Amino acid sequence: MNESLSDRAYQILRDRLIMMDIAPGEPINEAALVQELNIGRTPLREALKRLEVDHLVHSYPRRGTFASRVDITELAAITEVRIALEPLAAERAACLHGGTARAGIEKTLLAVSQLSGADQRRTLMENDLEVHRLIYQAAGNHHLEETLVRLDNLATRIWCMTLERLPSVQEHISEHIALLQAILDGDTSQAQSLALEHIVHFEKSVRAVL
Repeated sequence: MNESLSDRAYQILRDRLIMMDIAPGEPINEAALVQELNIGRTPLREALKRLEVDHLVHSYPRRGTFASRVDITELAAITEVRIALEPLAAERAACLHGGTARAGIEKTLLAVSQLSGADQRRTLMENDLEVHRLIYQAAGNHHLEETLVRLDNLATRIWCMTLERLPSVQEHISEHIALLQAILDGDTSQAQSLALEHIVHFEKSVRAVL
């Protein structure tokens, strides 16, 4: 039971940290979270340990746990690894025609196609996270999935820091349409190429406003 409660706490806190609902440097109020999430301290602390491995929080003896600062200088290192692994994940996902995530990819492709510039930026960013997580799942390699989810989480936090200065989020999200379709079609070469272009374009867009 503790494991499922811990998973739920982990997922909720992870997304709050990624989307800056918990600001960088802000203390994690364990007592308040125990009440809000209706869980015990043990599953909460298990979740916080996982978040520390993800570099989303830092714990300090006798001080407590705090949301990690966003280090924009990490963008180059994060991108270097993503450039190597994102095309691999997309290629594997296409080889499996979406694998276990096919139904989710089909549903998300339809949702992405219906998004517009009028949508809130938060909605667009949440959609971006969902697309990437589905592709990683579809790749069928849990080591690859865990690594890329962690890197995408960190990249998204950097994106949040620069969001107000970016001219268009919609264009970035629209790139997912062709990528998801290539995966569903089993076009491994196209999926690999589009995934690489997507990551390179993301870094260039963020760097342009730094």
